Amino acid sequence: MPIFEAAKKWLDRYFAGEKPGISELPLAPIGSEFRQEVWNFLCAIPYGEVTTYGGIAKKMAIKMNRERMSSRAVGGAVGRNPISIIIPCHRVVGSNGSLTGYAGGVKSKIKLLELEGVDMSRLFVPQKGTAL
Repeated sequence: MPIFEAAKKWLDRYFAGEKPGISELPLAPIGSEFRQEVWNFLCAIPYGEVTTYGGIAKKMAIKMNRERMSSRAVGGAVGRNPISIIIPCHRVVGSNGSLTGYAGGVKSKIKLLELEGVDMSRLFVPQKGTAL
């Protein structure tokens, strides 16, 4: 199927250190309107940068015309991203720099962030928690 070949080429380029654009692939992940919006914010996180669950929650609150939005709700949507790496949920960290919440595991999250050249000096692996 052409989509699988395109995804393979995209991933090959990504792991070769290139910066392929997410828009190069015809993505159509299935999820609620809320999840779709969160995933759109994930797609807007630049290569080599990170943001926080709280940062996305603030953007979601503005988008939904609400006073505030739960970081946990955002975390739930991030965790249900069906196209990890391509929709870069590994670029989301805790507000204190905690490297938590990646379905592929914290070690994989670290490797992906290092591949992208993220400054890891302020990030850390939590010693306990459910998202390790």
